[in-house]
Amino acid sequence: MTHGYTTGIPYQRGPEPQPAPAPAAGARRPGGRDRYLDLLRSMALVRVVVYHLFGWAWLTVLFPSMGVMFALAGSLMARSLKRPALGVIRGRVRRLLPPLWAFSAVALALMFAGGWNPVKDPDHGGTWGVVDLINYVIPIGAPPFPWHIGSKSGLLEDTWAVQACGPLWYLRAYLWFVVASPLLLWAFRRVPWATLLAPLALTAIVGTGLVSIPGETGNAVTDFAVYGGCWVLGFAHHEGVLQRIPRYAAVSCSALLMAFGLWWASGHLGPDGWDLNDIPLAQATWSFGFVVILLQYSPSWQELPGRLAKWDKLVTLSNNRAVTIYLWHNMLIMATVPIIDQAYDLPFMQSDRAVAALDSSYMLWMFLLVWPLIGLVILGFGWIEDIAAKRGARLWPNGGQ
Repeated sequence: MTHGYTTGIPYQRGPEPQPAPAPAAGARRPGGRDRYLDLLRSMALVRVVVYHLFGWAWLTVLFPSMGVMFALAGSLMARSLKRPALGVIRGRVRRLLPPLWAFSAVALALMFAGGWNPVKDPDHGGTWGVVDLINYVIPIGAPPFPWHIGSKSGLLEDTWAVQACGPLWYLRAYLWFVVASPLLLWAFRRVPWATLLAPLALTAIVGTGLVSIPGETGNAVTDFAVYGGCWVLGFAHHEGVLQRIPRYAAVSCSALLMAFGLWWASGHLGPDGWDLNDIPLAQATWSFGFVVILLQYSPSWQELPGRLAKWDKLVTLSNNRAVTIYLWHNMLIMATVPIIDQAYDLPFMQSDRAVAALDSSYMLWMFLLVWPLIGLVILGFGWIEDIAAKRGARLWPNGGQ
């Protein structure tokens, strides 16, 4: 695994207007984007790419990207739900699907060209594998893909399809959160604490083996439970509920919850050790506490301050192309391998010392190369996000003139 209110007041002539008071910390200024939240989204995307490249388990502890991304999406969703719910859901789905279709067309073409036949794939139930292809069009479930395709000696390793399509779980979870948001927001406004904590309680049931739900249904329910608290925290941030809690109380309780998550993880380490993606209850509690602290300290910037300002264009670009970056990054990580492998055939690489130097720095070269490849995909496919959002197509929307 890897994988969002104004009132009209009649004008009356009155005394000379006074300067508006500065907004409270965490309050959303009317108009424009909250650059603090944009920065968090950019950091989350970079962390996802680095994690999928290097596989460092400790990154899931250092910065729980998926929890952060779901919280930010939940906040934006709460903001949008001042409009009729059906129209909001339709708009969110419309923005999601066309970028997915572009990715799916390329991924499926490569899988079919590699000889994959979903009807004959024993891992996907024969004919049902064909039916499951609908998830490449509308991600209501898990899309099928071959666990092994091609040859280990080919341009790409034979597990490339798993790695390329595995992150699509995020789109499934996002879609279900979007569909459930009107009901979740209604519940949050009436019983906020119960709605906030219910996903953690559900994770304690389905994410610990206490109750086992088999297959992809179980995975979907677990994902919904693990990240549901973060999504509802986005509601709490937008509604101002978090800001009404004393900071010392919010941080103290979050620290205790995060400590519990680490304690639980220490006794339930998965195949990759401290990788919280393999430990649902630890992931849920650690992400929840982490997000509370991030949103409690939310300064609601209209512009990135100080030294952060030099990253403004990249932050703007990554937010405008977040879906494209997330969809394609894993495939592009694998695409770096056949490109770098060409270096072994260069004339000055025909010595043991040169080969050893490239071997030892191989991951670094992958890291350096994946970013220009992401840039090329942004140029080639990113404009689809604009069309999906009913905006004019832009090749490089970084806020520059």
